[in-house]
Amino acid sequence: MKLRTGKSADALKRAEALMPGGVSSPVRAFKAVGGQPLFIASGSGSKIRDIDGNSFLDYVMSWGPLILGHAHPAVVEAVRKALEGGASFGAPTVREIELAERVTAAMPWIEQLRFVNSGTEATMSAIRLARAATGRPGVIKFEGCYHGHVDALLVKAGSGAMTFGAPSSPGVPEDTVRHTHIVPFNDLEAVRRTLDASAPEIAAVILEPVVGNMGCIPPGEGFLKGLAELCERYGVLLVLDEVMTGFRVARGGAAERYGIRPDLVTLGKVIGGGLPVGAYGGRRNLMQLVSPVGPVYQAGTLSGNPLAMAAGIATLDLLSAAGTYERLEALSRQLEQGLVKAAAEAGVAVRVQGVGSMLSLFFTDQPVTDCASALRCDTARFGRFFGGMLRRGVYLPPSQFEAWFVSLAHSEEDIARTVEAAREALTSL
Repeated sequence: MKLRTGKSADALKRAEALMPGGVSSPVRAFKAVGGQPLFIASGSGSKIRDIDGNSFLDYVMSWGPLILGHAHPAVVEAVRKALEGGASFGAPTVREIELAERVTAAMPWIEQLRFVNSGTEATMSAIRLARAATGRPGVIKFEGCYHGHVDALLVKAGSGAMTFGAPSSPGVPEDTVRHTHIVPFNDLEAVRRTLDASAPEIAAVILEPVVGNMGCIPPGEGFLKGLAELCERYGVLLVLDEVMTGFRVARGGAAERYGIRPDLVTLGKVIGGGLPVGAYGGRRNLMQLVSPVGPVYQAGTLSGNPLAMAAGIATLDLLSAAGTYERLEALSRQLEQGLVKAAAEAGVAVRVQGVGSMLSLFFTDQPVTDCASALRCDTARFGRFFGGMLRRGVYLPPSQFEAWFVSLAHSEEDIARTVEAAREALTSL
């Protein structure tokens, strides 16, 4: 289809005068794929519409939270009712308890949790807690894993930092990151060597158990269990960043899917049902160190606000229905297999990788297992593919290094239409 872009172009000019790049988060600027961002007017189910009236099948899904699709009636109604009672009080509400009960029921390794407003807040707070609990300053993180724009973790990060070729950021003091140890993802031996050399200084190992911020990269066979064993052996806390994978790759997240029991977990995305939210939690003895019970300070005026809690409760209740995750898996595998077949028919070398309802299409003929192999992918070709899909009515994440998300609102017909669009777009390359 021929895209209409006049109104979005005008909006971008207005936005650029007021905001850096005209956007509120870097990857939205389309710099990695060329062209200009589209300004979205509305969404319903599996589709979004921009201000020029173009309609797209959406696989960004607000970068993961919208596992039910856009504007699900139950979520809309829950938020409407909450809003009628007041948007925020800066005081406890019962909805916080109700959402916490649902999270801890699904993830029993989270014995207590604290709500915050974003994934960045959650990871920042979890690392602070781990350092306080162990009395150690060091953190091991994996190259290409992104844990929000936390100074100590913004080193060799994925997501937007990877898209722009910036492994870290100006404004982050060397002193802040000197306790951050970087190892390749899926490399247990590198973790072991680092712990052998520095364990007395290491508070925690933090990782995305299924990476979504350098494209979708699954953990290798036995990697997560091996990592948990190393952490236990060396007395280091294991922090799973499940901001993206929590309630997405399984009801109990990646910890359930891969059979591990982390010390601390960070959450976001799905538990807010599309509204800004985050949480961190874990063993009770660790969480009891958090103020006001313990000395580790962390606060937030809008944390646990009624609107986000209401949206999260409605979302998690719907996800608890029988067959929910089986359907998500079936739709996602249909898309994966269709993309592989479409690429083969077009004679284009690609690698399609997915876990649960997350997946990515990489322009490479080799497995993508870590940051180095992700960076070897043909990002220019992905940019052309992205444009071809957009012109065919399919909205993908505007970066080779981001995961796609399938929702319960996507239908088999939506998937078939996407695969056909991919076949055409790949052939045109």
